[in-house]
Amino acid sequence: MTMKINKLEIENVKRVKAVKIEPSTNGLTIIGGKNNQGKTSVLDAIAWALGGERFRPSQAARDGSVIPPNLRIVMNNGLVVERKGKNSSLKVTDPSGQKAGQQLLDEFVEQLALNLPKFMEGSSKEKANTLLQIIGVGPQLVELERQEKEMFNERTYLGRTADQKEKYAKEQPYFPDVPATPVSASELIRKQQDILARNGENQRIRENLHKLEQIKQDITEKLQELLRKQDEVDEKLRVARMSAEDLRDESTAELEQSIADIEETNRKVRANLDKDKAEEDAKDYRAQYNALTAKIEAVREQKMELLKGADLPLPGLSVEEGDLIYNGQKWDNMSGSEQLRVSTAIVRKLNPNCGFVLLDKLEQMDLDTLQEFGKWLEQEGLQAIATRVSTGDECSIIIEDGYVAGQEQSEEKKSEWKAGVF
Repeated sequence: MTMKINKLEIENVKRVKAVKIEPSTNGLTIIGGKNNQGKTSVLDAIAWALGGERFRPSQAARDGSVIPPNLRIVMNNGLVVERKGKNSSLKVTDPSGQKAGQQLLDEFVEQLALNLPKFMEGSSKEKANTLLQIIGVGPQLVELERQEKEMFNERTYLGRTADQKEKYAKEQPYFPDVPATPVSASELIRKQQDILARNGENQRIRENLHKLEQIKQDITEKLQELLRKQDEVDEKLRVARMSAEDLRDESTAELEQSIADIEETNRKVRANLDKDKAEEDAKDYRAQYNALTAKIEAVREQKMELLKGADLPLPGLSVEEGDLIYNGQKWDNMSGSEQLRVSTAIVRKLNPNCGFVLLDKLEQMDLDTLQEFGKWLEQEGLQAIATRVSTGDECSIIIEDGYVAGQEQSEEKKSEWKAGVF
């Protein structure tokens, strides 16, 4: 059974002198009044009565009163909760007349229902974690978000690296008229040396020709002395001339220019190789980036499916990247009514047996928002007891100087209050 408050009596708690309230079963019961009249004291008294000593105000007794605090709450199933006497001892009587204690109250009282601002003032991630623990998907979602974050960071690195490689490749010049690999200076020099060797041999043959011609000249001058050797020398001369006629000197100009240009050529070759490598790297990183994007989308789909299958306390409520989301909006973008609606729904989900919630300081909400929130509470079958600095018609009761305005405080009723009797 969902537990709600049918009646409550409070006497001599903080600023309250004597207050009796019968809150609406569903919807908003607004306790209005000016500042320092005892509105919040009513909520503190309810929290103390139902929540136990951890909610006991530091100065529970009203200043100037010789009578100790007296609290009496009747729940909708007939359960009676009382705190009275010098030590404000707890007495819980269930409908069958059996006595019980705080343990019975803890079964249906949700701690955050007694202190909703504690939940609302928490960080967005704290609210989201509370929701995830309630619906039982917290560990799985944490693991999926860890995987998503790791892959997202890796993908970010790959994307940046791919961008850098693509930018570097675009900035590199390209020279189509150079070899595919760097030119070897030693190979060009070896070729040059081979040509020089062949040219040296040609020079040796030329020098031999010159020598023979010189001999001929000597022989001619000494013709008389060398006549008998003339035929032999003529034959040699004939052979030498035949050999010399077929010789052609090779030019080393092209190789010399290539050697001179080798650094520039190799610079261009290296530039081409760097450009090709950068383009290849960019393609590789881009492929990895796209693969991780697909994995991230898959993880996000798993998260969505996980939350779709969860028993969420409110339509449109979800968790994305560790933040609480309602109808597509994060907490700080929700209206005051939406924040209250989300908080109340989550708190109710924490303990479905708890059908009420206490709300302090609703003066920040305009009348339309209050009305909208009240209608939602009624639709959900929830009871909310709230305070508001106001004396307007939206207030269910007005507290003045510790009493309910208009509630007659006769001597007889004051005696009943002191006796703790309705």
